[in-house]
Amino acid sequence: MSLHESGEDYLETIYLLTKKSPFVRSVDVANELGFTKASVSRAMRILREEGLIVVGDDGGIKLTKAGSKRAISVYERHTLITDFFSQFLGVNPVTAEKDACKIEHVISEETYLRLRSFMTEKGYSPKELV
Repeated sequence: MSLHESGEDYLETIYLLTKKSPFVRSVDVANELGFTKASVSRAMRILREEGLIVVGDDGGIKLTKAGSKRAISVYERHTLITDFFSQFLGVNPVTAEKDACKIEHVISEETYLRLRSFMTEKGYSPKELV
């Protein structure tokens, strides 16, 4: 499945919001990302059509099994890359976060796995998922 970067960002945001509160609505996603409700509504329709989310009659958004798997994968990449930049390279945490947000979508599986292996060999212990 070739989900665009913005779709992955939406999934990651829904995942993180769900960890704070089990009831997540489009307006929560819009507020978190600073997007218009119309943009979020369109994105939710696409994610729903892709089978990555379900939207209840009450407006609550829930990740499907496939959506949750994808969101966690993106979040794990984001966290690992951010930590690599800040902890291993000494990059300012704000810059590390911004750069990781871009790279998490384009890094190959091979490079990601090698980076994770390298960091683990150097004593890195990933944070628990939110």
